[in-house]
Amino acid sequence: MKQLLRFAWIEAQCCLFAVLFFLGLALVRVVPLPIDPADALLIWCLGVTLVLWLTRWETGREVAVIFGFHLVGLALEVFKVRQGSWSYPDTGLATIGGVPLYSGFMYAAVGSYVCQAWRRFHLRITGYRARTTAFVAGLIYLNFFTSHVTWDVRLLLALVLLFVTRRAWVHFTVGRHRYAMPLALSFVLIGFFLWAAENAATFLRAWQYPSQESVWTLVHAAKLGSWSLLVVVSIVLVAAVKAYEGKLYGSAAERTVLRAYEAPPELVSHSPERSQRVPAAS
Repeated sequence: MKQLLRFAWIEAQCCLFAVLFFLGLALVRVVPLPIDPADALLIWCLGVTLVLWLTRWETGREVAVIFGFHLVGLALEVFKVRQGSWSYPDTGLATIGGVPLYSGFMYAAVGSYVCQAWRRFHLRITGYRARTTAFVAGLIYLNFFTSHVTWDVRLLLALVLLFVTRRAWVHFTVGRHRYAMPLALSFVLIGFFLWAAENAATFLRAWQYPSQESVWTLVHAAKLGSWSLLVVVSIVLVAAVKAYEGKLYGSAAERTVLRAYEAPPELVSHSPERSQRVPAAS
């Protein structure tokens, strides 16, 4: 139970950007404002980003990664809105193609979470095939566009992704203990919570699907799979940055896998106990 509470607390810290986004979304719905709610939310998100950077909650490199997520997400939003997949009840003045600019910060919140989790959980990946996984992630992102004009091959790409990442494990630290899970499982878990967050966002009218125009309804469970696939793009982008920083372990042939099972030295240097080692298969 103590470990579970520690894990929940770290997760809460990793979700700070997302929590502040939802706080701003709620405020613009209940507080009378002299400007459009969409423009007010954009100003709020810019302010949150600035404050988190000034307080060093987010590093400069992490802010750059988050900005990259903003652009990736905004491009997808513009295309999807034109296709009628969903719409925005409020657009304001700061808009592109009927999409308010604050929409990119929803994807930026995902990028912030991944960056924070990588740092706070001391994430490491073993068995990660960087180029192959990045190639599949690119196909997944491209399929979100091409599925409207040709076949939707997300199921096939999901199977390819499972094959490519079959030996990839994510190692993370909670307290003085080291744990591990399959990388593919992390995609699904994050995708589930993003689907839950999407339900909250549509309830607050951040955007709406055609089925929600007259009355709010639960987002279809099929979107869970879409979010799980989109998470792959997020993790690949962050993994590329972390590989540059030297915090991404390669395959077992390139690194000693045992090294990934140990908590980082700074976590155990002040403790008389050795970090517990947890085998990846556990």
